[in-house]
Amino acid sequence: MRDTATRSGGERRSFGATVRFTFWPRLGGLSALVAIGCASSAAHVGNNFTTYLIGGLVDRYGFSPVQMGAFAMAETLAYACALFLAAPRVARLSARSIAIAASSMVVAGQGVCLLTGFYPLLLASRLSAGFGFGLMNCAVNLAAGRTGQPTRAISAGIALQTLLFAAVNIGLPKVGAYHGIDGMFLALALLSVALGLGALLLPAERGAAPAAPANAATARIDMQGLMVLGAMALFSFGSMAIWPFMERTAHAIGVSAVEFGHYQSFATLMSAVGSFSLMFLASRLRRSLALAASLLVCGAASALLTTTTHAPVLGLALTLYNVSWFITYPLLVGLAFAVDATGRLAVTASGTWLLFQSLGSLTAGMIAQAFGGYSPIGPLGLTACVAAVVVALPVARRMERQGRTLAVAAAH
Repeated sequence: MRDTATRSGGERRSFGATVRFTFWPRLGGLSALVAIGCASSAAHVGNNFTTYLIGGLVDRYGFSPVQMGAFAMAETLAYACALFLAAPRVARLSARSIAIAASSMVVAGQGVCLLTGFYPLLLASRLSAGFGFGLMNCAVNLAAGRTGQPTRAISAGIALQTLLFAAVNIGLPKVGAYHGIDGMFLALALLSVALGLGALLLPAERGAAPAAPANAATARIDMQGLMVLGAMALFSFGSMAIWPFMERTAHAIGVSAVEFGHYQSFATLMSAVGSFSLMFLASRLRRSLALAASLLVCGAASALLTTTTHAPVLGLALTLYNVSWFITYPLLVGLAFAVDATGRLAVTASGTWLLFQSLGSLTAGMIAQAFGGYSPIGPLGLTACVAAVVVALPVARRMERQGRTLAVAAAH
């Protein structure tokens, strides 16, 4: 690898450039791991558990698939807006201050849902919570990027996140079974409070603003960057369109929310294994082949999830889906870092993920309402993932030829 070892407050040389940064001057080791793990978990509470909320809202209030698609879309679109707004300013922000603001918005959004079933207010609550999730993800990107080893930092964070979420996937449906949708909203609000407290271990110091290049005023995303964003858009649209309705898909073939939670818990644990594997093997992988394989597996699993009528097959597909998704996403963001080492493209790629996930959620709701079921959504996802391979593979191979993909790590 071209990057030299760094220390907090030191310098890192990458592709001939020297980058100064400050990260955790007083904290390290376990504290850093806990901080990124809590922040990463807090940023993804919505993405992971909205599917249960949608099931509970449909059961209690009888909302339509299109209404629930818009419900999920509002949250993820607000998430994407937060990332896009933060992208140009990420180098100047304090990770801890971002985390505090993010936690406050999420808890407020979940609290509103405890008080009403009025649909417009539910949508408004998703805007608050979604923006908070996006700000927290920005804090994760910022903190991981300043470690000097973003791949390992973010993979460790994801691994800790998935271990926690494996337990929540078992507990949350049981809360719903005993206390209904209100109980689930309260449980998720309390979870966000706890994770927000853990995220206070993130550094309070602001990063030094990087020196602006001579052509900064006219800097634009080049064709390679656009291709990375295109691949992220296809991947997120294709793989995540079905996610808000995953519990409903299982329900349609006779799988209860509690049983689905057990399947998802096992799948989450397996995705943690995948994240740990990526953390330790990142410097040895040929990224282009790993990216293509994980995209294809994720697409195939998406198709199987909506077409099978057998619970064990659903469980297997769910495991393949989770493992491949948590490998594909860091690889795509890592590719963004390889194209643009400043991290701006990586943050924009994260925003692209949420933007096209939100569009996918609404599209999935429309398809489900038009066709009376979710079967067409999975094959559509497979098609999108195949297209993502076609778009991303040339860029990944070019970065490998230039020796850049292995030297620059992924962020979340």
